[in-house]
Amino acid sequence: MKQDLIAIIDLGRDDNAELAREIRSLGVYSEVYPQETTIEHIQSRGVLKGFIFNGSEIDVNDLPFHKNYVTTAPYTTKEALNSSKALNSFVFNTCGASKTWNADNFIDDQVALIRKAVGKEKVLLALSGGVDSSVVAALLIKAIGGENVICVHVNNGLMRKGESEAVIDVFSNYLKDNLIYIDATDRFLNKLVGVSDPETKRKIIGNEFIYIFEEEAKKHKDIKFLGQGTIYSDVIESGTKAGKAIKAHHNVGGLPEDLSFTLVEPIKYLFKDEVRACGKALGLPDEMVYRQPFPGPGLGVRCLGAITRDRLESLREADAILREEFAKTGLSKKVWQYFIAIPDMKTVGVRNKSRSMGFVAIIRAVNTTDAMTATIEHIDYQILDRITQRIITEVPTINRVCYDLTPKPTGTIEWE
Repeated sequence: MKQDLIAIIDLGRDDNAELAREIRSLGVYSEVYPQETTIEHIQSRGVLKGFIFNGSEIDVNDLPFHKNYVTTAPYTTKEALNSSKALNSFVFNTCGASKTWNADNFIDDQVALIRKAVGKEKVLLALSGGVDSSVVAALLIKAIGGENVICVHVNNGLMRKGESEAVIDVFSNYLKDNLIYIDATDRFLNKLVGVSDPETKRKIIGNEFIYIFEEEAKKHKDIKFLGQGTIYSDVIESGTKAGKAIKAHHNVGGLPEDLSFTLVEPIKYLFKDEVRACGKALGLPDEMVYRQPFPGPGLGVRCLGAITRDRLESLREADAILREEFAKTGLSKKVWQYFIAIPDMKTVGVRNKSRSMGFVAIIRAVNTTDAMTATIEHIDYQILDRITQRIITEVPTINRVCYDLTPKPTGTIEWE
């Protein structure tokens, strides 16, 4: 069934995602569109019930892309919705929307859309092992059967310690012979030598993933579709014409222009907590659904600046210590995302009563529901002391540990 839809027209404000989430929390589906979007496209996305124009001190009558909008459905401005009561009244009383937005209805819709788009073809799925790609895998299997889903896990050399081994161990039970493991460590790291710009790193990593998937697809007969775990925060942060881009996600702004696949992105319009709700509804185990988020570029955006193998290995070991200590203290179940970042610099220190130069490990631990905003987890100093002592003792290339206290905004969750 098509969901009732409240369309948000982006006129340059930065709170579109928060508004969409608030409407969805009422049980009504909502999406954000750039102002040049055609009415036909919006109507294809759901049963259009109303518009909200989100811009600063705008006059709707002065908008060039507005006549087709306002003659089709009721409309208002974000400024007019100055309370939850006003929003509720607009959605239900003015627009007459119904509470049809939930995980089960979303799954039914996506299964139907996948079957219509893919038919009897096979889909190559980029499987990182995180909740996003896991939910996509489950949706694809439900829609077209496991025999038509080929999952490829690529170790790009930027994985956390033991990451690839854990992915293979968990998913081999579900996918059996249709799970392919590729160790491309040298291939990725050689491409990244000397590259310090974060956006360039993302594009290199994104391109290389696609090239590997293209190579793998040639080994199978006529694979035309590539599945990805792109979610809505990836899309929004990568920017619209009206809204400024925060960063190009490797699976959005980092894709090559000559992509030879048709993308299948069934959770592209879900926020992270909605993805988890779908995972539970699909019957995925908790260890998959609540697995800590890990960015597509992996440690490549936590090994800040130009990546070197020695700093990357230091980062991997320090991050493993952090994750182990969080698990011991129960913080792994309390904190949404936690990790180590290491900048491209060294600081002076003392080892064995002599001057030494070492890397800086920066701890980041944040809580969020949708990855659009985040608060800092205030960790007990005794735990921080123990983590620090373990890192500087067990990772001799690191001589300093810091704790990042910056919320989002102004900081993003990742450092790059």
